[in-house]
This record gives sequence, structure tokens and C-alpha cells, in this order.
Amino acid sequence: MKDYKELIQRYEVDVYPRREVVLVKGKGARLWDDAGHEYIDMAAGISVANIGHGNEKLAKAISEQASNLVTCPNTFYNDKKALFLEKLFEVAPKNLTRAFLTNSGTEAIEAALKFARLNSGKTNFVATMKAFHGRTMGALSATYKKDYKDGFEPLVPGFMHVPFNNFEKLAEAVDENTAGILLEPIQGEGGINIGQKEYFQKVRQLCDEKNIFLIIDEIQTGFCRTGKMFAIEHFGIEADMMTVAKSIAGGFPMGALLCNDKIKIEKSKHGSTFGGNPLACAAGIASIEFMVENKLWEEAEAKGKYFKEKLESHSLQKIREIRIVGLMIGVELKEKVQPVLQELMNRNIIALPAGTTVLRMLPPLVISYQDLDTVVDKLVEILS
Repeated sequence: MKDYKELIQRYEVDVYPRREVVLVKGKGARLWDDAGHEYIDMAAGISVANIGHGNEKLAKAISEQASNLVTCPNTFYNDKKALFLEKLFEVAPKNLTRAFLTNSGTEAIEAALKFARLNSGKTNFVATMKAFHGRTMGALSATYKKDYKDGFEPLVPGFMHVPFNNFEKLAEAVDENTAGILLEPIQGEGGINIGQKEYFQKVRQLCDEKNIFLIIDEIQTGFCRTGKMFAIEHFGIEADMMTVAKSIAGGFPMGALLCNDKIKIEKSKHGSTFGGNPLACAAGIASIEFMVENKLWEEAEAKGKYFKEKLESHSLQKIREIRIVGLMIGVELKEKVQPVLQELMNRNIIALPAGTTVLRMLPPLVISYQDLDTVVDKLVEILS
């Protein structure tokens, strides 16, 4: 058998901190490595595999479309794109009426920044501390973490970062040249920091008063993860633009920027070669259909409450705080998270960090209650 780790180390640009496991197969909320070891997946590819690994509906849709038509220039109409857009707007917030289809979340953010500047005639943006919006130059400018930016300056000018959930600081940062305010409903990479309803409602009102575009980043929170189809539904407000990706097509690379009727773009002002290709659209249709047919938002809500109650029933002195919305789980520790992640791996559980002290868990929404019980039991072993 080939040495897969050695081949990747030899040929791939080494930008990822890796774990010493070669994953080769998945089914539901389980993963297997090349040695046959089985893992409970509490990461879902960073909130990508919401419908589970090896989803039969998704596999069938991709296979059938791959044998029919994989790519189609966006200068032509296409049947699968038409059907996907129809399906997407069946579940999207009703005020959002148009979509620009992309290959990733960061590309959706880039489109949002360009569209905001173009439609407002203004150049500046307000984002938040601990925010993560992507790694391309515009998205990186909106991202907060200094380590991601070092060596790449100068970035796109005009970005200011203020504390999350602090409306007064945000309002102070706004001026006559502010084109948009960019917010995650729940900061994922930043530590599962949960947005406050009153804060988001005040921001919406400010945007209306100052003629500023409100851009909501649902790349990690979207498609049932938080117990709603989209996390913005918890706040009772509307966005002018909303970015989505990750779980939109069940794990097939895809993203989108959804816009309201205020956003107008001239032909040829923006584009994407692969965005909205027929294969991605077929995957997106299957993924959204599966979510709706199985009411995955209800699964996330019920399982998140179950997990929180089970974990909180134990007195674990190493835990500072538990933050959960649906199956978006953050456990803030009183110590560094990396040793805990390794201990979980030793017990065949895959989870994620969110900063230095937060254990982040984003399991497939189809995970069983039995697997959630196992994860709680192993956490108790490690953290008691």
C-alpha cells in the first residue's frame, strides 16, 4: 500500500497543521482511516457534512449529473442551475431574491464586498473582533486574527474591527463612508460566540438609518446547523446580503451570495468560471431536499439540547462555559484545548479547536443519540 502521508508531505504546499490520520471513508457521522479504525465525527469537515457522509441521495445526484453534463459556461442557461436556484429560494429568507453562485465561502464574501462598494458608492466596512470570513485578500481584510494576516499586508484598506455584541462600539465606528457591516450570527472560528438578538436588531436599525448594507455571514451557521435553516432567523431581522457555503451541497464545493432587491449589478461586472456549475447544482438540490425531507433543523435543535443537558449533568471543573445553539457546540476550557483534542482522537473522536481554549464540535446533523452519549462519556473521562 502506498504511503499516503508521505505523498502529501512531498507534493502539497505545507500550509495545514495535520493530524497523523489518513481518512478514507465516511458514513453518516462515522469516519474510517486507512488502517480500518473507526471514529465518531464531531467536526463534519468544519460544518460541511451536515447531511452526513456517504449520503445516498447526494451520491446518486452527483453520479447521474456527472454522466450527463459537468460544466456549462455561465453565458448559457442550464436546467440544473435553474432548478437549484428555485430550491435554494424555497428555503432562503424571503426578502432575499437573487443569488450569485460561487465555489466557496470566501468567494461569496469577496462578491459581497464588491457588490456593497458598487451599490453604495462607499468603500469602508465594519467587522468584528474574533471574526473569520476567509483567506482571500478581501475576506482576509474582514477577518480579525493577526496571525492570518502577517506577511500579507497591505490588505484591502477600509476595514475596522469592533467588539462583537457591543452596539455602542459598532455605532462609533460607522461614518459617512461605511458601505457595509459584516457579521456572523455566531462566531465559529472565534470561539462559538453567540450573537445577541437585541444587538442584531439594533444593527439592522442602524443600517436602515445610515443607508448601510448589512451582510450576514452564514457560511458556518447555515443550513440547519443552529436549529433553524439559517441562524439569522433567531434574531427576527433581514439581511441585505447573506453568504452561504460549506453544507450547501452536502460537501461538494459550492457557495452563494444571496441579495435583496437593493443590490444591482451590471453585466460583466463580476463572474466565476465554475460557480453554479451543473454538478454542484445537482449536489445542492439533493442536499437541500434531504435537509427539508428530514427536517434537519429540528434534529439539530433536539440533539443540541440533549447533548447540553447530558454534559451539564456532570460537574467538570476544567470547563469554564458551555455555549450551544443547535448542534453548534463550544466548550470553553480553563486550559489549552489541543491536549483535549488529542485525548479525544485517542478515544476515536474527531473534534475541532476554536482558538486556544475552546473545544468546537460541529457533528453531522444525522448523528445518533448513542454517538452523542459516547462523546459525553469520553469528555467526562478527559475533563473530570
